[in-house]
Amino acid sequence: MSTEKSRTWNWEFDSPPKVVWTALANTQRFNEAIGAPTYKVEELPQLDGSVISIARARVGLFDLEWEEAVVDRVFNRWFHQRRIFRKGPLKTLNSWLKVTQTEQGCRAEFTIAATPSGMMGRLILATRFFSGPERVLNQLAANMKSFAEGKVETPYELPPPTLAPGSETRIRDLKEAIDQSPFSHGLTQRLVDFAFKRQDADVSQIRPLALARLWNVPTRHAVEVCLQAAKQGLLGLRWHLLCPHCQGGKGESASLDQLPVGEHCNSCNIDFDREYSGNVELAFHPAAAIRPVETAAFCTAGPMVTPHVVVQITLEPGETRTVEADLTQGSYRLRTVEPGPSHIVDWHSGGFPEVIANADSMEAGAPANSGEITLTNRAVRRLALVIEERGWARDALTADRVTTYQAFRDLFSREVLRPGDTGDIDHVTLMFTDLKGSTALYNRVGDPEAYAQVRDHFSVLGTAVRENNGAVVKTIGDAIMAAFANPLDGLAAAIQIQNDMKAHNTAADGEPLIIKIGLNAGRCIAVTLNDRLDYYGATANLTARLESQSQGEDIILSESLAQDPAIRDRLTKITLESGVAELKGFADTIPYFRVLADDINKLVDD
Repeated sequence: MSTEKSRTWNWEFDSPPKVVWTALANTQRFNEAIGAPTYKVEELPQLDGSVISIARARVGLFDLEWEEAVVDRVFNRWFHQRRIFRKGPLKTLNSWLKVTQTEQGCRAEFTIAATPSGMMGRLILATRFFSGPERVLNQLAANMKSFAEGKVETPYELPPPTLAPGSETRIRDLKEAIDQSPFSHGLTQRLVDFAFKRQDADVSQIRPLALARLWNVPTRHAVEVCLQAAKQGLLGLRWHLLCPHCQGGKGESASLDQLPVGEHCNSCNIDFDREYSGNVELAFHPAAAIRPVETAAFCTAGPMVTPHVVVQITLEPGETRTVEADLTQGSYRLRTVEPGPSHIVDWHSGGFPEVIANADSMEAGAPANSGEITLTNRAVRRLALVIEERGWARDALTADRVTTYQAFRDLFSREVLRPGDTGDIDHVTLMFTDLKGSTALYNRVGDPEAYAQVRDHFSVLGTAVRENNGAVVKTIGDAIMAAFANPLDGLAAAIQIQNDMKAHNTAADGEPLIIKIGLNAGRCIAVTLNDRLDYYGATANLTARLESQSQGEDIILSESLAQDPAIRDRLTKITLESGVAELKGFADTIPYFRVLADDINKLVDD
């Protein structure tokens, strides 16, 4: 008879629950620390649309095969992980974590339970099976204070990664080259330490936005140092096509023009299309010649693999369950692990609405009590209900965003779409500038002098665009087109341009150069033109036309951009001048707003 064996450990920590959760719920790290094997998963789609995940590994003399069940969890509170074995000395393996807040910090209760499948399994459970977890938990408890204080990046003691022979010299030389570039920002050593000292799972997909948050530096700086490192050969880069359901990478390519237009996610058993604004991500990894990275995982289903999933509960048909949870107000998506519909909840007051899964729909019901979540399965089959933060992509450097960085266009100008291909961009801010009276300038001072002045003005514009997280898409005579992912960055660049040009004119010996600027935001399509990424569509056309309404030293805003809440907040110190114009190519008159030249100084240092 097979009898389940279990062991429970209880620890008191001075750290808050979220810190302990971050450590203990990181099952990838925990399994690596206890010496568990890496494994790979085969996803088997079922007739009902669900997917069974079958994992395989070899440990010593044993070939292991098990079903990786859905991990139920409430973020920062508890999880339950289950493995049902098909091969090997065990029948089942379960682990539970429960974190409870106390006056001093929190209490963590961790349990591992296993059922043997035969004599060998009973022998393993009776000897050293629980010693590895106990050792790691003792170590974690000893290191938790340093981890909570940010003195170490992980409380686990893990073996250093293996580097290729001669790597130290190569890393040093490449680091020196990166440091000499304008894109290092003093971050090269931190990037080297991260890429070549962290574990394989940490660096198989390096995300610059996550690095910026980890290092507490501007996003642009982290993006630029990664791009420069990739250009020098310290890092490699890959484009990933993310599943919109589970957010896993399901297609990838070393170049943008080779990325598939769609993919099938075996995990979710759905087909999905490529969307440059949503699910096309650029990520980095250590150069293979310096550090080969093992992609096999120690755990593929733990809570920290998908930290945006804040609640995940498996329910039988007709079952209702209420759990304690601490969710922050914001936007959430309700869905199931199994393929099916989803529902968006923008929660800003009261209790969180009941999560209801019907046979063919998801819905939000009546609010639950404060600090509680109620979930109901009205379908005729077992379902795993999910509440996930919609900001899951905050660390994804999406295609629409990275292509608006000047460093990307300078370093990877050949990263373009395949001929005839287009990319839909949900929202981009565009700027058109022009040099007022440039024809007259050439006539007055002659071509050489005028050209020198125009060249200098391009430098002023390019600096302002780059420093405000934008990119110069192209120059058109003495004009530029620039792009920004964030409308505030576009406005900030326009303000800086006008102020920097005033300073430039004061310092220069030649005639003053007067800049006209138009700003607009909206949908665009990205295309390849003249071997570079460019933007086309109504938004681009309107931006170009709006610039013609500028009188010089001012800033013209489209109506939609001026009404953007963030832009309105930025402009509270001034009064915008309104106007309408008949613009070429537009049947109706177009309203616009002007930031007067005299008001631009009032916006500096906001």
